[in-house]
Amino acid sequence: MTVGVGTGGGTATLSESELAEYEQEKPARRLRPALDRVISLWCAAVSVGVLLQVFFPLSAGTQFYLVIFLAAVLPITLLCYRGWRVPAVMNPFKARATDDPGITDWIVAALALVVCLYPLRDFDGFLERRQAPSSLDLLAGAVLLVLILEACRRTTGWVLPLVSLLFIAYAYYGGFLPYTWSLAHQGFNFDAIIAQLTMGTAGFYGTPLAVAASYIVLFTIYGAVLDYSGAGKFFIDLSFAAFKRSRTAPGRTVTLAGFLLGTVSGSGTATAVSLGTVSWPILRRAGYPAEPAGGMLAAAGIGAILSPPTLGAAAFIIAEFLQVSYLTVLGYAVIPTILYYLGILLAIEIDARKHGTEAAEASTQSAWKLLLRFGYHFLSLFVIIAFMAVNVPPFKAVVYAVILQFGLSFLDREHRLTAGPLFKALAQGTRSVLPVAATCAAAGVIVAVTTQTGLGLNLAEIIVDAAKALTDNPTVVLILTVVLSAFAVLVLGLAVPVTASFIIAAVIIAPALVQLGVTQPEAYMFIFYYAVLSEVSPPTALAAVATSAITGGRVMPTMWQAWKYTLPAFLVPFAFVLTDNGAHLLGQGSLIGMVWTLGVSMLAVAALAVVTGGWIVIATGWVERLLCVPAALLLLYLAPVTIAVGIGLLLVAVVINLVRRRRSVHADPTPVQSDPTPPPRSGPGPTEGSVTS
Repeated sequence: MTVGVGTGGGTATLSESELAEYEQEKPARRLRPALDRVISLWCAAVSVGVLLQVFFPLSAGTQFYLVIFLAAVLPITLLCYRGWRVPAVMNPFKARATDDPGITDWIVAALALVVCLYPLRDFDGFLERRQAPSSLDLLAGAVLLVLILEACRRTTGWVLPLVSLLFIAYAYYGGFLPYTWSLAHQGFNFDAIIAQLTMGTAGFYGTPLAVAASYIVLFTIYGAVLDYSGAGKFFIDLSFAAFKRSRTAPGRTVTLAGFLLGTVSGSGTATAVSLGTVSWPILRRAGYPAEPAGGMLAAAGIGAILSPPTLGAAAFIIAEFLQVSYLTVLGYAVIPTILYYLGILLAIEIDARKHGTEAAEASTQSAWKLLLRFGYHFLSLFVIIAFMAVNVPPFKAVVYAVILQFGLSFLDREHRLTAGPLFKALAQGTRSVLPVAATCAAAGVIVAVTTQTGLGLNLAEIIVDAAKALTDNPTVVLILTVVLSAFAVLVLGLAVPVTASFIIAAVIIAPALVQLGVTQPEAYMFIFYYAVLSEVSPPTALAAVATSAITGGRVMPTMWQAWKYTLPAFLVPFAFVLTDNGAHLLGQGSLIGMVWTLGVSMLAVAALAVVTGGWIVIATGWVERLLCVPAALLLLYLAPVTIAVGIGLLLVAVVINLVRRRRSVHADPTPVQSDPTPPPRSGPGPTEGSVTS
């Protein structure tokens, strides 16, 4: 399959493999076929082992399993990702020869396998020596540290490895700081640091890697099985068939397709790119400029990892940190998801009027026929939720879903998971988790040092004290701390992947919020949303950069358009932590409380859409937009007085806009059409944006 991608001056053609590369944060190698088959065989074997581990767990315990899992994925990561960039990698659209691993890569991969398996030679003795590690323990641990940081650098860049090294330096040199400083601690020598990283349960084999090995990898396998069984194609086809001929149909289609496709990809940027290659021709034909279209695609892609039933990888870590079920975390995300997509849909309605878009029929297929023929692809998603609802652990629920989806694949002759496709799906499942596993292992450095030195509590006190230095008002202190925390998470997310930024912020920033009375679920969900939103935040917004490459739009304007579409997601999390009723937005409290807070928040989102879109019934003036800014903020505070004032300001803005519309009608007797829809064309015929097999 090939897809057309706008590149400003024309259209480039990406092959399926090139598109897969471009969806990676750091492109993987393009291996020669023979070596690729060997790597795929290894990855498929890992997937089978992970699936078997769910029902036949190793008797030696979790840490034993994590040692084996790291030994299985770390060498492959070092082989599949480049050690150093070559010029051809700079342009993902440029065809290039294979770049198989060199001799150095094979050496470091073999070394990784040896040091990962080293603890298994005497596992019980290895754990017992934690307080007094041998010289060989320290050597193996030091080499493992270097190789994990190198794997992380290859998959995500330099930032997280450098941050990890800074934390190690702090663990060593913190004892030399003046004891009066908040950041001072007793200091730890190299032996103690390595032992903490490699021989305990708070380092490499801590919660982050445990989540990657027990949850995330299972969901990546499930996503691959969904994709290879035809679910990804069905979700896109259904979205394009659901909305026919109206000026807002293309935008709605992109939004729905992004939501559905995210259940397969699990990555916001990958979803945006996959969706953009299919839908950009339709958006262009409907009249969308390149930058708004790119912003819409980025917002739709990011929404996929903010939304149930398959939240991003960090959601599994939230469940582990809070010691709650994954279904509980899904419940936290329901109302914010509604508000997120409401904001996008309102922005689509406004943009359709501002840009004068036209109807562009995306598909000649019938949505009902598609549902009747291929609707079974939804069953496995429902099975996951149903099993978790009856207290089946998510790692078992997703395996049941994989088995069900495998069986359902035989209902479609084109996408039956026979030996070949099933092998590819299992291999892809493990390959997809390689960057996440490297990130989680490296993040274990940060968690270990924070635990060992007490850094989390110390930094929490510093953040709170900085806010208290400006004011004694508890409410203002909380507001300043929350704003500072949001900014810190966004900045962190600009440099490291979502999972890593969440872990770092969770151990450093969450304690500061908890100190000020914010509950742990509210604090973690606040951090989660800002970690995800870093992917659409200027100046590095990865999702927006990817979609601008597809639409041929300018990068920075595309980023700002993406920010416009996602603005509600930036502001709604403040309600989690700043207001007494914010917990209702996370599905906590009474049903009545959830309903009224949802209704008020929807009004706030509508006010935000007016601010960013500049439209109510006609284009707004500066007065209406100025009134809607405090209206949105006051509504989101969710207190009776602020709600009343916010509604009043919003009503005033609406009345002013209606008066302006009435005056414009009297000034120009030509009837004003609020939503003109072109008449249907004669003759069926295919369209430029038709989705075909």
